[in-house]
Amino acid sequence: MLSFFAGLGLGLSLIVAIGAQNVYVLRQGIRRRHVIAVVAICALSDAVLIIAGVAGLGYLLESMPWLINAARVLGAVFLFGYGALAARRALRPGGDALRADEGADRTVTSALLPVILTALALTWLNPHVYLDTVLLLGSIAATHGETRWFFAAGAVLASAVWFTALGFGARYLGRWLDTPRSWRILDALIAVVMIALAVSLVLPVITG
Repeated sequence: MLSFFAGLGLGLSLIVAIGAQNVYVLRQGIRRRHVIAVVAICALSDAVLIIAGVAGLGYLLESMPWLINAARVLGAVFLFGYGALAARRALRPGGDALRADEGADRTVTSALLPVILTALALTWLNPHVYLDTVLLLGSIAATHGETRWFFAAGAVLASAVWFTALGFGARYLGRWLDTPRSWRILDALIAVVMIALAVSLVLPVITG
């Protein structure tokens, strides 16, 4: 049980930090668009990566650092594009509004495939996910010996709990996001975060 709670605590401490995944889950939760799908993709993806790390994939990545660099470049390109789209939404006259989204939900079902692809890209093209789940959690799990899978179970539970709370708890922010101006501010913040993350990803590749 000590290993389980160690994995739970470390998993939460790593995943709570602001990142591309969290920002996207938060936005989808506020918009109430395909929240179950987004939460499931992020949580299951984390579970797969954590299990892979505990099983020893982290050692393979350490021996082939070019894989991380490739993920950095691809992730930076994707995040920059997503940030540019958010900036465009922020600058667009009228912007979005929660009331408008809710009204649209009653008449038109938004496309699920783009949401799924975006959630997958923000997870699997983000090298920080590999560094945190596969390398870091995998390395620490190895120190727990025979109880390393209890450690992994705790980390998987932490991921599932966090994404569920973030996705379904975000709707309570709706009272502050019921005007186009509020959504433009939110999209502006998302644009800054995404572009900053893109720069942070590609900078080590350029300077290294």
